[in-house]
Amino acid sequence: MAEPWIPDVLGAPFEQRTLPLGDDAEGELVATLVRSLPGWGQRLLAPLDDVDVLYVHGWSDYFFQAELARAWNDLGARFYALDLRKYGRSLRDGQTPGYVDSLDAYDDDVAAALDAMGHAGEERSRRLVLLGHSTGGLTLTLWAARHPGVAAALILNSPWLELQTGAVARQAIAPLLRAHARVAPLSAPPAIELSTYARAQREIGSLPAAEGRERWRPSEAFAVHPGWLNAVLAGHQQIAAGVDVGCPALVLLSARSMPPFRWVEGLTRSDSVLTVDDIARAATRIGSLVTIARIEDAIHDVFLSWPQPKDEAYRVLRAWSTATLRGPRSARPRAALARA
Repeated sequence: MAEPWIPDVLGAPFEQRTLPLGDDAEGELVATLVRSLPGWGQRLLAPLDDVDVLYVHGWSDYFFQAELARAWNDLGARFYALDLRKYGRSLRDGQTPGYVDSLDAYDDDVAAALDAMGHAGEERSRRLVLLGHSTGGLTLTLWAARHPGVAAALILNSPWLELQTGAVARQAIAPLLRAHARVAPLSAPPAIELSTYARAQREIGSLPAAEGRERWRPSEAFAVHPGWLNAVLAGHQQIAAGVDVGCPALVLLSARSMPPFRWVEGLTRSDSVLTVDDIARAATRIGSLVTIARIEDAIHDVFLSWPQPKDEAYRVLRAWSTATLRGPRSARPRAALARA
């Protein structure tokens, strides 16, 4: 049984609820759902007052983007964010941060969240929007493809849909990584330096409050183990083969990428984590109605960019969401609910 809603670390109006998921070899598994509900004034004449948004964070991350929640509340939508198992609010002592050996494992996290949001029954009047960043974008894309018809829209913020080295390198690496993952899934990881991305956020002023939460979002990122990376590459292979998320999709990306190996000021105006041109190409394989928006001067999380690109990202988000979701409301087919 899920625990009750309690005040969240972000302060009012945010609340959180712990969602039990059973146990694994490292102990208790939980996910944590955070919510921000629109006030009466925000719901009045709001275009999306029957919409619930479910946000999923990226790798080595957790939900802290209060501004993003307010943007959806201002449209009348209820905003929910999910800290997946072994991330952020859900990370327990003795657990390997962020580790799973299959992205399908998150079906249980999402199912528990939807149940807590009131989306588990066959009859409902509210529409669901999935919003994922980076690895969370990959996770939700694959989830939507496995559960067609459940979501009314999918919004992806720099989704990790392809390996940074491209499809050819991924195809060469994948068999070796699969073999390594079978033998030693939690073996010593390669050293991956992502502190320049954290520095870019620090220069912009978009880093979250760190006190007491350094373990949730370390500047050097979580250790990357073979079992987890193999799970991600398996997801990339599914995207490369083509999937159908079953709803309109919006993909927000920076206009350009820049390698993170040494610090330059341009890292505050580009994606230093993913190769955005490859992501844009991969995004064309996730469904039949996909809008790709390239945001000039945006960083990897477009909503943490300098004010001008951030404002542009929010403008695109609002325009696309209201145009896509403002039309006639229709109940989901019972078959789609049964599949969920």
